[in-house]
Amino acid sequence: MSTAQDVIATNQAFYQAFERMDLEAMAPIWSKEPNVTCIHPGRAALRGWDQIRFSWDQIFRNTRQLEVAADVISTEVRGNLAFMVLVENLVQVVPERRMETQGMVTNIFEYDGSNWFLIHRHTSPLMR
Repeated sequence: MSTAQDVIATNQAFYQAFERMDLEAMAPIWSKEPNVTCIHPGRAALRGWDQIRFSWDQIFRNTRQLEVAADVISTEVRGNLAFMVLVENLVQVVPERRMETQGMVTNIFEYDGSNWFLIHRHTSPLMR
């Protein structure tokens, strides 16, 4: 039986891949079902792994360095679905500047009987 700890481990693997800017490590975490969605701060919803993969590829290609710290507010598991609410602290160095941002994140995972997969991610900026 899968537990909240398994969801947390999958979420941690996502953030490790995010911080390392490692798309190959991130790919197996995302579901490949056509209805998966990702909403980056201030952006339109992306649907399907191809669009999501392209967006992460662009972020990583245009970033020199990333530091990501995610503070978990809650983790809920309900059957084969789980959601996490987090505060994400991000330091991003792009060619001309260093940016520090904070966002509220909801990550939703689906269990397929053997693994948890990210099926929805929504990040909204927090104002300081």
